[in-house]
Amino acid sequence: MHPFHHAASQPDKPAIIMANTQETLTYAQLEARANQAAQLYRLAGLKRGDTIAIFLENCLDFLPLCWGAQRSGLIYTCISTKLTADEAGYIVEDCGAKLLIAGASLAAVAEALPPVAHRYAHGGAIAAYDRLEPALAAMPVTRIADESTGRDMLYSSGTTGRPKGIIGPLPEGPIDQIDALTGLVGMLYGFTADTVYLSPAPLYHAAPLRYCMAAHKFGGTIIVMEKFDAEHWLSLVERHRVTHSQVVPTMFVKMLKLPQDVRLKYDLSSLHAVIHAAAPCPVEVKSRMIEWLGPRIFEYYSATEGAGFTTITSEEWLRKKGSVGKSILGEIRILDDAGERLPPGREGRIFFHGGPPVSYHKAPEKTAEVQGIHGATFGDIGYVDADGYLFLTDRASYMIISGGVNVYPQETENVLVMHEKVADVAVIGVPDDELGEAVKAVVQPRDWADAGPELAAELIAFARERLSHVKCPKSVDFDPALPRHDTGKLYKRLVKDRYWPKAGA
Repeated sequence: MHPFHHAASQPDKPAIIMANTQETLTYAQLEARANQAAQLYRLAGLKRGDTIAIFLENCLDFLPLCWGAQRSGLIYTCISTKLTADEAGYIVEDCGAKLLIAGASLAAVAEALPPVAHRYAHGGAIAAYDRLEPALAAMPVTRIADESTGRDMLYSSGTTGRPKGIIGPLPEGPIDQIDALTGLVGMLYGFTADTVYLSPAPLYHAAPLRYCMAAHKFGGTIIVMEKFDAEHWLSLVERHRVTHSQVVPTMFVKMLKLPQDVRLKYDLSSLHAVIHAAAPCPVEVKSRMIEWLGPRIFEYYSATEGAGFTTITSEEWLRKKGSVGKSILGEIRILDDAGERLPPGREGRIFFHGGPPVSYHKAPEKTAEVQGIHGATFGDIGYVDADGYLFLTDRASYMIISGGVNVYPQETENVLVMHEKVADVAVIGVPDDELGEAVKAVVQPRDWADAGPELAAELIAFARERLSHVKCPKSVDFDPALPRHDTGKLYKRLVKDRYWPKAGA
């Protein structure tokens, strides 16, 4: 259950194929590059438990660099390429990276990141960085003598806006041991050595990274899309006889918006499982996808923290439309605001009891916010029906999920409220046909006479200068007085209800 086994048994089998360029790494080449990466990490003085940071767009070397860290006992932190220098810099410093690899296409941000002991530029030059390719080429392709199992430490933003590093113990034992995810994808989705896995999302996200590496453990082939395009996804399924893929609901929407003749012209018969998660999927969208693809769509509900996991098949979902399934990791407990357990059918905060504990890097106070006697919570609201199926009904702290990406309003509010013309602001998610939710700012201006399109454009530009664009409002409305309690609490539900249809309406 590790690529080095497949490099020995099937050296010429494709391990990675880039969708646009068709660049390919065989398992023998993947093994060689992973070993060279491990040798480079050791040459830099990195030892078991040290951290590297990877700031790359999807490319042929992304996964080999991670495999090099995995076999070196290192912690590897992959950073979103959508972040600003301040946001990415916080992660580089917080994770304690001793080595940073950045893509030349991201040079403008990379040059502003905090200095670390070793910095390498991939795919071109970056000022004050060494070139990665010649450094790797100079390394032996043999395995390091002191291999041990490493792991990822990925960051999930909190309601305060600053991201949290999700940590856990370094695995003990050999680098080819079977882990929980590998067993899970084999059992639920039928991953085997014959798997052809199409990955359409950025590899710095938890699910794409972990599922690609799981497929490699089975000896499957990974098709990596540089950027998602609906028709291209369909064509890749046909061209490579793809068996598995993981998407987000926004991708389903884009597929369904293709003309019918385009959707039907591709042979998708090779598909065994299309997996989706990351955001709630509208019932109509999922119904239409099952009508199109058949009962090959699987959904799960979890989080990067991994404290719980529910799963549901197409057949189950058609009986329980809107559900995210039953738990197979952790007992679901629904609690009211007082922390008391609620019976089936009653809405409350969702906890997973008995699953792996959650721990955040250097943030015990944030750990305590999500981990308690009833287990861990992802901050969501929902209910369990009499048959044990979980339904999500709301998001705690009004987190926005836009195109499968979590957006936490507080960070955006903190930026906008500093604008000289803003007295108060509420940032919410509003319905969007393509993204699921779009970010909107409702602003109370200091002078009502300023309210209008000119100020709206100014505020959007102001936010875009300071935040990654996914966190910025796509639209701005104005309110002469936002509903705020004397204690300072903003009644954001009253603002949000203006834009969302009431249940049953």
